[in-house]
Amino acid sequence: MNIAIIGYGRMGKAIERIAIDRGHTIGLTIDNNNINDLNRNSLKDIDVCIEFSLPQTAYNNYLKCFDAQKPIVSGTTGWLDKIEDIKQHCKNGANTFFYASNFSIGVNIFFKLNQYLSRIMNNFNEYAPEMSETHHIHKLDSPSGTGITLANDIISNIDRLSNWKEENKTSCSKDTLPIEAKREGMVPGIHTVKYDSTIDYIEISHSAKSREGFAMGAVLAAEFAVKNRGFLTMNDMLNI
Repeated sequence: MNIAIIGYGRMGKAIERIAIDRGHTIGLTIDNNNINDLNRNSLKDIDVCIEFSLPQTAYNNYLKCFDAQKPIVSGTTGWLDKIEDIKQHCKNGANTFFYASNFSIGVNIFFKLNQYLSRIMNNFNEYAPEMSETHHIHKLDSPSGTGITLANDIISNIDRLSNWKEENKTSCSKDTLPIEAKREGMVPGIHTVKYDSTIDYIEISHSAKSREGFAMGAVLAAEFAVKNRGFLTMNDMLNI
């Protein structure tokens, strides 16, 4: 595949290394310094675009890739208020868009574990759910996209919860899932879900050791996206 990398920061460079190791080529890299180079002409020889940019630029990047009729793989978070519009662009296979809040294989297994545990805990009101997530100081959105995915899955399965909030658990109402978001050093990502009672607690956690797992997942997603059409997710690729 000939890949365009949109967002050439730490993640973009990790994706580049892994893509080349897997025999792919990088035909275009886009960052803030050459954003105007992302257009139909520059994308004409590209097979797939991998987009890890900023929330405020992501949506326009998607539209430019759609205009060039190129499949997109995106891990940018913080733009999901426009996701229904993106799905409309992909309706009936008109365009291809692969989205994940986290491309790590381990995290996506963790998502499934979280869903399963939350369905069980719906029957045990004495356990109060809470969440925490920790990332590097350069991460702009808070909570993380992965944290929001975990939170929404918990809320959808636990009847006593109606929403989540980035707040200390002691100040949250009983129908609110508290999320503690920390930004420390260069932490790639730690996500923890806890169910606390007066006698014990149950806790599941995922800790990333580096960006390599995210980058590998994004490249695998790109390989999947060039062979499929429509709005795609990690569930489609992994079939967990």
